[in-house]
Amino acid sequence: MRFVRFRKDNEIVHGLVEGRKVYELTGSIFSQPKRTGEIFDLDGVELDIPVVPRTFYAAGLNYQTHLEKMSAAVGLDASAPDAPDIGYRANNALTAHERPIIIPADATDQVHYEGELVVVIGKEGKHLTSETAMDVVFGYTIGNDVSERSWQKSDKTMWRSKNTDTFKPMGPWVETEVNLEAMTTTVRLNGQEQIKFKTNDMITGIVPYLVHMTKYLTLYPGDVIWMGTEGTSPNLLDGDVVEVELSGIGTLRNPVIRL
Repeated sequence: MRFVRFRKDNEIVHGLVEGRKVYELTGSIFSQPKRTGEIFDLDGVELDIPVVPRTFYAAGLNYQTHLEKMSAAVGLDASAPDAPDIGYRANNALTAHERPIIIPADATDQVHYEGELVVVIGKEGKHLTSETAMDVVFGYTIGNDVSERSWQKSDKTMWRSKNTDTFKPMGPWVETEVNLEAMTTTVRLNGQEQIKFKTNDMITGIVPYLVHMTKYLTLYPGDVIWMGTEGTSPNLLDGDVVEVELSGIGTLRNPVIRL
């Protein structure tokens, strides 16, 4: 199933996507939502981010080529981490499908995309095991981890480089039924394919992340975990359009505006 959040009049509501129709829902998508009876054309609704996370987690350097390239760029050890490494991002940076990525005027030209699989948590989870970890996963969506690399080097907490407003496009919906082993991530810039990789070729997979994280923290419904990216990106320019496609989920598309 595909779940969206969309604007209806002056409020944001949930919907279920079937074909090109959106069926409005009431209640939480994580606990038996009900249809209201109202139906909309998917092409006619303004989508919002598909979920508002209580906590926004992000896996760091979780694909081999990206690890090697980024380690060389910032002068770090290129060996894989000994254990799953997790960071945090800020909700203010989230923006929806088709909305612009806005690059501040004082940013350098080193602003890059990162196409990522996003895990959406649907149940509370603590002390998960390899057998129970996937029980808390509700579904998946798509993320674009936009990053300003000069700020990433200079700011110890990456507060600007990763968390500037609009630097985290996410959407267009949450898909609950996917085949991770068959999934491919493709990133296109202005319609031209830039990179294509097997989504599940992670250094550390979803299950080990969930097991390791929940030794120390509790996951809650609505939490999201961005699972990292492969390869590197060209510098994003004013007027560019970035598309991140994950087979079995869909395509997240955002134009770029430099102030």
